[in-house]
Amino acid sequence: MSSSARVDYIAPWWTYWLHNFPHVNLRLQSIENTFKPQDEDYQQSLMFLFCVAAAGLGLNLLALAVYLSCLCCCRRDEEAEETKKPNSCCVTWSAVAAGLLSCVAVGVGFYGNSETNDGVYQLTYSLYNANHTLAGVENLVMGTMGGMQSGLKEHLSRLDEIFATRGDFVQTLQFMQQMSDNVIKQLLGLPDWEQAKVDLAAIADQTAFVEYYRWLTYLLILILDLVICLAACLGLAKQSRWLLTTMMVFGVLTLILSWASLGADIATAVGTSDFCVSPDKFIMNQTKDMVSSVPDSFPAITDHHADPGPGAAAVRCASVPHG
Repeated sequence: MSSSARVDYIAPWWTYWLHNFPHVNLRLQSIENTFKPQDEDYQQSLMFLFCVAAAGLGLNLLALAVYLSCLCCCRRDEEAEETKKPNSCCVTWSAVAAGLLSCVAVGVGFYGNSETNDGVYQLTYSLYNANHTLAGVENLVMGTMGGMQSGLKEHLSRLDEIFATRGDFVQTLQFMQQMSDNVIKQLLGLPDWEQAKVDLAAIADQTAFVEYYRWLTYLLILILDLVICLAACLGLAKQSRWLLTTMMVFGVLTLILSWASLGADIATAVGTSDFCVSPDKFIMNQTKDMVSSVPDSFPAITDHHADPGPGAAAVRCASVPHG
């Protein structure tokens, strides 16, 4: 395979899956799934996903409240020992199963948190590389323009003095001067990335800063979930009422945090997937006011590629320094 073969960008399959999520604003109107963070309807569609998670939290808390109410209202007086034992075992095993499922979910959360951190690291690395590339291009353009505006014009002026008596050479020098001015004009017409008012290095630094605290926050939440599950199992084993009550309160708080983080994660994942499916479209929309149509400027140079005249060889020989 040739080393110059083009590698097309292909988004992962899960980005298309998230990209196809229903995009509905707060007025329950379907909108396009194109990544437009400045658009109010698009922002509302991401907020709608967060509201769905909030509705799930409400249903979860409602079910928990109904269960506890039924447990308190329907509690019977002391029953026979043989009747009480099966109920106690049923509740205990149900709690143990719920605790094990919670531990499995926490393990999946640890894996997802680590994968997200790796993905954000790759994103910041790519942003730093892109910023370095753009800075290198800018330096090359400025260096080329400086060399042509100073060194090339100086050499052409010197050659013009040397071949002032030769009309064909003077014509060739004038053509070269015209080509030089043309190239400088085209270089000046290249996009000025400073006008975009986007510092990729600053964005990468800010992203890395936010990601560190996001990773740390999720890590603490997952550890808290794990501690609550283990403490609940310990309370069941020791039949400690105060320990179970304390874990119940902390469990409700953790439930609220988990649902809130789930809503934020879904909204962020859908927005990121909308961008990853078609990043070129968003970037072009952001830079269309600044970037001119560069390929249209090339014919302006190639149209002047006429025969410079018979004195071109002599000019090239005269421009070579002699020892």
